[in-house]
Amino acid sequence: MVDVLTEAEQAMRARWPLLTTLAVLGLGYVAYPYLTLYRLDRAVRQGDTATLQTLVDWPAVRAGIKEDICDRVLDTPQGSASSGGLPPFGASFVRSMTTTAVDQTVTPEALVAVASAPAIPKGAHEDTASRGAEVHVDWAFFSDAGKFTIALRAHGEAAPIRLEMTLQHAVWQVRRVWLPPDLLTTAAARI
Repeated sequence: MVDVLTEAEQAMRARWPLLTTLAVLGLGYVAYPYLTLYRLDRAVRQGDTATLQTLVDWPAVRAGIKEDICDRVLDTPQGSASSGGLPPFGASFVRSMTTTAVDQTVTPEALVAVASAPAIPKGAHEDTASRGAEVHVDWAFFSDAGKFTIALRAHGEAAPIRLEMTLQHAVWQVRRVWLPPDLLTTAAARI
């Protein structure tokens, strides 16, 4: 029996490779940030600072954290009823101290050290950063086509740590981190 295909069937068969390619590319695009998140988790757990260097835009992350700490310190009244802010010199001094502190502590090596520290119950020690890396993903989703947002919940913390990965030059990379208010307050108190 001769199999005679209609024009419509021939056209559909001709489109299958294109449709399959588009489906594979779409699936790869959706899976790629999750794979990057998995690689980030493995790098932290294995102490792979070289991989952390490539998966995180450290200067951008540090800049965001500096801004958040400075906003917290400079926008919080210092117990003074007459003025809610610092004079210009005081503000520049706080920014300078924040820059130095964040540049020294927000590094791949410091992240690995915190992640490998033994977990200490929250009430047992004041230092929030030394509680260990008992962290899990609360949620992760696309906030738009080139941004992927993740909420990480540390054990015993009420508020999540939020990360934002952006896609640039076909690479997903963490470019912004928002620390919960209690961590920002602890960081600001150290300055």
